[in-house]
Amino acid sequence: MTERTLRPAARILLTDPAGRVLLFRFTPDGRPPFWCTPGGALDPGESYEEAARRELREETGLDLNCGPEIARRQVEFVTVEGVPVSADERYFAVRTEITDIDCGGHTDLEQSVMREWRWFDREQLERHDEPYFPSDLGAMLALMEA
Repeated sequence: MTERTLRPAARILLTDPAGRVLLFRFTPDGRPPFWCTPGGALDPGESYEEAARRELREETGLDLNCGPEIARRQVEFVTVEGVPVSADERYFAVRTEITDIDCGGHTDLEQSVMREWRWFDREQLERHDEPYFPSDLGAMLALMEA
């Protein structure tokens, strides 16, 4: 059994005025591509709310209040760096009028594996042929609209 590193993380469900959600396409070496919401691991001493705002700013260029936590997931996966983790992911819903994304704050690693971003509506997600995470994103978006 592989020992896993604990990884607290903040994830953002960023939606535009049309209700589309922003996803980044990850293309790690030796693994199939996948799509994921903005977000990432907490820095030492950082709260989930602080991490959500920082990650949103770094990955999209948007400095917005991320509001209250709306969902939580406990998941296990291998990071793009190859580290097996047990992640405690907290999700924050953020709406924006701005649909242009500034990737200038991406780290070197993000620049190498996150080369594409796109806004998806729920129908496009259902038809999409590459995996995306969280896998129940369509249901989470439906709850946000209710």
